[in-house]
Amino acid sequence: MANIPFQGKVIDSYPGSKQNYVPALVSLGVLYFMMGAITCLNDTLVPYFKAGFSLSYSQSSLVQFYFFLTYGLVSIPAGKIVDRIGYKMGMVTGFSIAAIGAMLFYPASVFHQYSLFLGALFIIAIGIVLLQVAANPYVTILGPAKTASSRLTLIQGVGSLGTTVAPIFGAYFILSQLQHKNMGSEAVKYPYLGIAVLLILIAVIVSRLNLPVIGSSANSPQQKEGGSVFSFRNLNFGILGIFFYVGAEVSVGTFLTNYVAETLSIEVHDANNYVAFYWGSMLVGRLLGAIVLNALKPQLVLLICGIAAVGLIIISVNTTGLLAVWAMIAVGLFNSVMFAIIFSLSVDGLGSHTAKGSGLLSTAIAGGAIVSYAMGIIKDNFDWKITFIIPVICYLYIVFYGVNGYKSKVKTS
Repeated sequence: MANIPFQGKVIDSYPGSKQNYVPALVSLGVLYFMMGAITCLNDTLVPYFKAGFSLSYSQSSLVQFYFFLTYGLVSIPAGKIVDRIGYKMGMVTGFSIAAIGAMLFYPASVFHQYSLFLGALFIIAIGIVLLQVAANPYVTILGPAKTASSRLTLIQGVGSLGTTVAPIFGAYFILSQLQHKNMGSEAVKYPYLGIAVLLILIAVIVSRLNLPVIGSSANSPQQKEGGSVFSFRNLNFGILGIFFYVGAEVSVGTFLTNYVAETLSIEVHDANNYVAFYWGSMLVGRLLGAIVLNALKPQLVLLICGIAAVGLIIISVNTTGLLAVWAMIAVGLFNSVMFAIIFSLSVDGLGSHTAKGSGLLSTAIAGGAIVSYAMGIIKDNFDWKITFIIPVICYLYIVFYGVNGYKSKVKTS
C-alpha cells in the first residue's frame, strides 16, 4: 500500500515538556493498521462483487478505480484542508469520513446496488487520503529527529500487518459466503458496520490525545530554487514512476485472488488467503530494504527490484500450479521499497519546490485506478498471459527510472 510521505512541515511547539509519546505512537500504529486493512479489503471486494453482481473483470475493477481515483482528486485539496483545521483534527476528520463510508455499506447491501457500494468506497477513500496527509507528520516528530526514519519504517510495518490480515479477514467473513445461493450482498453488511464502529472509536481516542502542534513551513528556511516545479527532469519522470508503480502493485493484488483460483482450480475464498502472502511479503521486504539501502545506492536497488518483478511475472504466466502462484506472490517482496525510492529520487534537489512536488507525486497514486481498470478490460477479452503484460510494462518503466529517469538536469557531486 502506498503511503503519502510527509513534506514541508515543522514543529511549532509541544503541548508539554517531557511528553510520553508511547500512547500516541500506539494509536498511530492502530491508525496505520486500519488504513492498510481497509485499503487491502478492496482485493476481497473485487472477486466478491464480481460473483455477487455477475460482473465482468473490468466492472469489478471499478472498486479499485473509484478508490484510487480519489488520490488524484483529493490529495492536494486534503493538504489544504489539513493546513486549515490542523493535523490532529485532520486525522479525526479522516476517520470520521471513512466511518461514514463504511456505514453506507449497510443501505447499499439492503438495496443490493453496486453503484451504492462504489459511492461508499469513494467516501471511505476520501477519509483514507485525509488520514495519510494528516498522520505522517506526527510519526516523524514523536521522538528524536535522528530516529524519525526508523519510526516511520516501524509504523509503515504495522500498516503492512493490516494489509496482511485483511485478505484473511475477507476470506473468512466475506468470500466464504459465496458458497450460499441467493446471498445478495449480505456478507459485507455487518463486517463494514463493525469497521465503522471501530473507526468512530479510534476517532474519539485520537481527539483526546495530547499531540504536538505542527504548523506551516512557510516561515522555515528552505533552499531557494528558481523556475517551475516541472523544470526538474527527475520529478517529471518520477510522477510517471509513482503512477506506474502504484498501478502495478494494485492491479496484481486486485486480480490475484481470481488468478490463483483459476491456476490452482480452487474456490475464491481459499484463493484469497494467498493474497495475504502477497501483502505480507511487502512487510518482509521493507525490513530487508532498510538494511540493503544502507549498503547500495537506491537507484540500483530500484533497478534490481524492477527487473525481479518483471522476471517473476513472466515465470508465473508461463508456468502452472504452485510455482506460478508463488512467483506472482513474490512480486510483492520487490514492490516493498519501490514507492519510497521513487519518491525520494523524485524530490531530490527540488529545494523550495519540494512541497509542491510532493503533492504532484501524491496525485499520481491514481495510477492504481487507471492501470487496474485497464487490466480488467484486457482480461475481459484475453487470457491471463496477455493480461499481465500491463504490470510488466509498468515495471519496465520503473527499470528505466532506476537506470536513467532519476537523473536530474543539475549535476551533483
